[in-house]
Amino acid sequence: MPDVRYVTEGTRVAIRRTTRADGAEFVRRARESMEFHRPWLTLPTTERAYLHYIAQLEREDREGFLVCARETGEMAGFININNIVRGAFQCGSIGYGAFPPAAGRGYMSEALGLVLRHAFGPLGLHRVEVNIQPGNKASLGLVKRHGFRLEGFSPDFLYIEGAWRDHERWAMTSDMLDQGTGPG
Repeated sequence: MPDVRYVTEGTRVAIRRTTRADGAEFVRRARESMEFHRPWLTLPTTERAYLHYIAQLEREDREGFLVCARETGEMAGFININNIVRGAFQCGSIGYGAFPPAAGRGYMSEALGLVLRHAFGPLGLHRVEVNIQPGNKASLGLVKRHGFRLEGFSPDFLYIEGAWRDHERWAMTSDMLDQGTGPG
């Protein structure tokens, strides 16, 4: 019987919604991950920053998920679907990050597959995009394994770690989901 805390479950990971109650653990893991994520990502490392983060995830145009190791229930990372646009577009932008020591163990790959199935299934999206800094080899590998296609380059796209950073734009449509070469 599936665990009702989870939105969906895989072999090694399960996905659940991010909540206000997750603040202390999320902030602790974000602090532990600062060097690991630099310069790719900035996470909330204070209670105040987490409250802002969770308030953003509680908006109608966002979905926030925690990636949890099934064996222990511990946070392995997060995947958010941001800027969801309905109507004729039916698109969202995915952002994610792993928390060490879960990084490099395949959790995020399995979790991304679960979130994609949720996005194209219950959420009813047609398209998802991921914007990645060109030097972020781990993130590029993740989207490539899932069959995302490279669609463009955006100079000075996001302000991260004190600088405007270039990003590559990768996307997938619902019809591409099972065409990826990796888990999903």
